[in-house]
Amino acid sequence: MNVIGSRPDGWWRDRHSAMVRLVDALERWAAGDGDDVTVVLEQPPRPPITSSVVEVAHAKRPGPNSADHEIVRRVRAAPDPSVVRVVTSDGVLSEQVRAAGASVYPSARFRAELDDAG
Repeated sequence: MNVIGSRPDGWWRDRHSAMVRLVDALERWAAGDGDDVTVVLEQPPRPPITSSVVEVAHAKRPGPNSADHEIVRRVRAAPDPSVVRVVTSDGVLSEQVRAAGASVYPSARFRAELDDAG
């Protein structure tokens, strides 16, 4: 939601459509960049969002910062966390993923990249 929320474009009126738009933008970006991309959502989207290019994941349990906890879990479980880049504007999440060995990229800057790729 950090990337979605980096622009006040009314996304909060229809969260599901905002998530679909994000996955679509990530697909276009990944096609040009070639990186593996995972988007971690707070909860399973209803209806489900699927992609053949982007892994659409969600937090295992609902609750405050649930997606952040899932992101940290995934970074810690990565065979080589140093190749993982987490896109976020959350200071606490940034600290946690850096401590686990990943790098952080600001949400607003990444959103601009997505827009340029689209």
